[in-house]
Amino acid sequence: MSEKLQKVLARAGLGSRRQIEHWIEEGRITINGDPATLGARVTPDQTIRVDGRNIPTHVLKSQQRILIYHKPEGEVCTRSDPQGRPTVFEKLPKLRGARWITIGRLDFNTSGLLLFTTDGELANRLMHPSHEIEREYAVRVLGKVNDEMLARLKKGVMLEDGPAHFDAIVDAGGSGANHWYHVVLKEGRNREVRRLWEAVGIKVSRLIRVRFGSVQLPPHFHARRTIEADEATAASLYELVGLKQPPPLKKSFPEPRRPGAKPRARRGPEKKSRTGSSARRRGTLRRP
Repeated sequence: MSEKLQKVLARAGLGSRRQIEHWIEEGRITINGDPATLGARVTPDQTIRVDGRNIPTHVLKSQQRILIYHKPEGEVCTRSDPQGRPTVFEKLPKLRGARWITIGRLDFNTSGLLLFTTDGELANRLMHPSHEIEREYAVRVLGKVNDEMLARLKKGVMLEDGPAHFDAIVDAGGSGANHWYHVVLKEGRNREVRRLWEAVGIKVSRLIRVRFGSVQLPPHFHARRTIEADEATAASLYELVGLKQPPPLKKSFPEPRRPGAKPRARRGPEKKSRTGSSARRRGTLRRP
């Protein structure tokens, strides 16, 4: 089955459809050695090159994987770190013929919900400001918050990179140094939640993302755990950005074990008794 070239390359995470259309116009992409044209359709058996480099065959195949990860504090959202700090990619299941793409980022000191996908176009759309995808955070603050501050945060304050505001603020209770709020905003600028509170004189002591779009951080979902999104969750994300959901592929990795669960014991070869009957298999552990 053929698909439009720009759709295939966008899904692979090479860029947005518009960027790839510009590359086609600039003559940077070839199909079987010939310059690509706008509207060209491709199949997995064709040779595609971008700036002279081959695009692997697996990129041309429809893929749809979405992974939910509970990021702890103390991890960076890059594939490698010059300072040697741990990265979120170290904890992800391995894939063959594909790669995980982060949907947005969380800074080093922020924990909570982080989404990954193998669909580059889905990632690009979910991160693009035009789609106004909601991000919800649980925020623990230091300092006394009054109604005037909350009104300013909802109306908007000026940050160094432009005006910003919360779309919703809900008092989540607590007292003193343990007072919590839930806040919602529709963009993902660097350290935006912390900078908004700092603009009204309040320091954030803990920050946890609990929702991205239609996906909630699962309850009792411990840090550093991953789980693959089910079909309904994946469908809701595609619907949010107006994309048609590709057919799901067979899973390439098993469901993660719960923390503390013992691994299944491997079954050894059957042993025959003196009478020649097969001995019962032993030692198989089941998940709790």
